[in-house]
Amino acid sequence: MITLGKIPAMTDKRNATARPDAVINWISGPVLRATTEKPFHLSEAVRVGRLQLLGEVIRIDGNEAVIQVYEDTTGLKPGDPVMTTGSELSVKLGPGLLGNIYDGLLRPLDRNHKFVRPGIRQAVNARKFTFKPLIKVGDEARRGIVFGSVHRDDARVQRCLTPPDCDGRVVSIKPEGDYSEDEIVCVLDCHGSVRELAMSHFWPIRQPRPVKSRVPIKGPLFTGQRILDSLFPIGCGSRAAMPGGFGTGKTVLQETLAKWCDADVIIYVGCGERGNEMAGVLHEFPSLEDPRTGRPLMERTVIIANTSNMPVAAREASIYTAVTVGEYFRDQGLRVALMADSTSRWAEALREISGRLGELPGEAGYPAYLGSRQADFYERASHVYTQADMVGSLTIIGAVSPPSADFSEPVTTNTKRYVRCFWGLDAALAQARFYPAIHPLQSYSRDVDVLKHFWSQNGHPSWDSQRQRFLALLEDQARLERMARIIGKDALPPGQQHVLMCAELINESFLRQSAFSEVDRYCSAERQSIMMKTITRFIESSKTAVDAGISIETISSLPIMRRLMRMGEEIGEADLDKFEDLHVELDAVFARLLQEIDREAVADES
Repeated sequence: MITLGKIPAMTDKRNATARPDAVINWISGPVLRATTEKPFHLSEAVRVGRLQLLGEVIRIDGNEAVIQVYEDTTGLKPGDPVMTTGSELSVKLGPGLLGNIYDGLLRPLDRNHKFVRPGIRQAVNARKFTFKPLIKVGDEARRGIVFGSVHRDDARVQRCLTPPDCDGRVVSIKPEGDYSEDEIVCVLDCHGSVRELAMSHFWPIRQPRPVKSRVPIKGPLFTGQRILDSLFPIGCGSRAAMPGGFGTGKTVLQETLAKWCDADVIIYVGCGERGNEMAGVLHEFPSLEDPRTGRPLMERTVIIANTSNMPVAAREASIYTAVTVGEYFRDQGLRVALMADSTSRWAEALREISGRLGELPGEAGYPAYLGSRQADFYERASHVYTQADMVGSLTIIGAVSPPSADFSEPVTTNTKRYVRCFWGLDAALAQARFYPAIHPLQSYSRDVDVLKHFWSQNGHPSWDSQRQRFLALLEDQARLERMARIIGKDALPPGQQHVLMCAELINESFLRQSAFSEVDRYCSAERQSIMMKTITRFIESSKTAVDAGISIETISSLPIMRRLMRMGEEIGEADLDKFEDLHVELDAVFARLLQEIDREAVADES
């Protein structure tokens, strides 16, 4: 759905007869130089060649413009025409977005034919939507306010917004009825000039949409994954990075988050992904059921598919296209989650284009402006008061694919500067079939302090102390396992063996969570809280038993240990009362052990 704005001059008839605004004099892959006949401006969208390929001006040097083309440039040659548009590279934002699949330029993809014709333009959407006006003639329409609502049978109710650069007095507005998203439904008098509004409007992809104010993060984006929500939570409107080598489960985890997180709208962008992986996403998502509503998940999802064999410049633009769509839904007062997989391939596109431009390379060949481009992207995540005085949020979760799982490479290093949550995926855990393969000692979250209040309100005031205790045990486990490899586990003192046993319980019963399990693929906040309390109860009871002289072998061989290890799989969301039975049994088991120790002590004394 890429558009060049409502410019009557951009018609096929003009392109066939008019004198070109510039002609190509040099071309290298997606980058070309054109000698200009008319003024160009930076970030202006242009049409290139006889197929009218979409391009964008990225540099101007005198009467020469440097243009990156977002489509396959095969067949272009010096002397081919370039036509200006007078507008920035923009996308159409409207009620028809939800539930559809697009390419990296937001052009609709047919679900049976995954590619689009070169030079394809924005077609008029003839589909009708039920529009309900929310303002009347004579009202003052400020920028970004809601002037109507759209009701779709196959998606949530959406709001029609006045463009962020438009305000005025309502001259006319259509009554409630069915209209296409391109029909004029409202007319404004904008200080003497007339502005016609449809249910959709256009916005430049590289320009953040304005808001009234940013507000501090207050609550979490709940993912249903225990290791994330309980140990490394992300706030609603925050930013997270998910780095990991090949085969560590980044794509599966992104898809899991897209399905189970509590966002109102999901934007999933496959940036430079392998075709087979994106084919799996395109095949699976339309058939998934939304666990919150029981309706198809696609009703609140927008998929942007940009595979690795598509033009490299379009890969660079796909990230900005996705975040612009996310901001549009945020401005409707919705909670939006954007899953970007993967930003490394986006950075590789920057590197390739930079090389063709002859720019001086930085570290690992990436351009010197890599960090600023990443900042431009991640800083568009936000928790805001919109111009319509609603609270909305856009949360960005970007996967990173560092070569050889080297977290010191430039893309990962720069990403860490701009995100608040870092979920490091570990190849060793993935090879051991431990999923999610997030390494608890390589990961962190800076949103913990602002989310304590949420857990306290949800009946878990000791969440942060239990979280810190779990992480301390996992850190001690890593240190003790290095020692055990030298002297043997049995040579460790009972207290240290107890640490290893408790850490193993945390790993197996709490951190391990299968995305394919019918029972455990999602874990609510209440269930996570009870599981943390159960494990903490075991840690304290077993510590008392070890101090009383009960051996680690005796405790680890207790039948209840299996129930604790399997409680995630065996106690589902509908059976939370069974945790209370487990607590009673746990207390009774250790009470019997301590009684036996007391009887043995009395017998020894007598």
